[in-house]
Amino acid sequence: MINLSRIHFPVTTLGPGRRIGIWFQGCSIRCPGCISMDTWVHGRGTTKVGAVVEAVSPWLSAADGITISGGEPFDQREALFDLLAGLRARTKADILVFTGYPWATIRDALATSPSLIDAIVSGPFDIDETQTLALRGSDNQELHLMTPLGRARFEGLNRRIDEKDRTFDVMFDENGDVWLAGIPARGDFRRLRAILEGGGSTLRISEDTRFPSL
Repeated sequence: MINLSRIHFPVTTLGPGRRIGIWFQGCSIRCPGCISMDTWVHGRGTTKVGAVVEAVSPWLSAADGITISGGEPFDQREALFDLLAGLRARTKADILVFTGYPWATIRDALATSPSLIDAIVSGPFDIDETQTLALRGSDNQELHLMTPLGRARFEGLNRRIDEKDRTFDVMFDENGDVWLAGIPARGDFRRLRAILEGGGSTLRISEDTRFPSL
């Protein structure tokens, strides 16, 4: 079984090309300033791994890659690797995984299945770090290229961030909630909230807002 927050296609802001986004539900790391507090709680969205593979299968032929984030995928390590194996059996698209765990913590687990992940961004989000690198929320996070496909697809993202990285994908769910996928600059969500509320809208955001420095 797997606890899942949501899936979406296409996602264009979390890796190269048009990607399938899969967000795990539940996170034990809970980085201060996280933009996705809604994915912290464990025990929501429980389903079978095979059901997730079937749900994304209609998109696989059109997808350049798959991005798995959360929540924290490595909190559900067995489900994560079952999902990766199921996806690998159906597509040659690249697979990128975001984890808040340091590289030293997950390296041994990855060694047992070295070909399941093409690239991985590791390390916790740190609100006291600068944010100057592409595909990373803070500069302590590391991009690891795990396979030849990963090197071909992601080597160009080992660079400084630029303006084209400051974009979001907008998603709507069946309840009318709006989800933004991407890696925002510090304070982007608060600026968006101020703009929308200034126009008379009411907005509740999932960002951890306990830290005024954001």
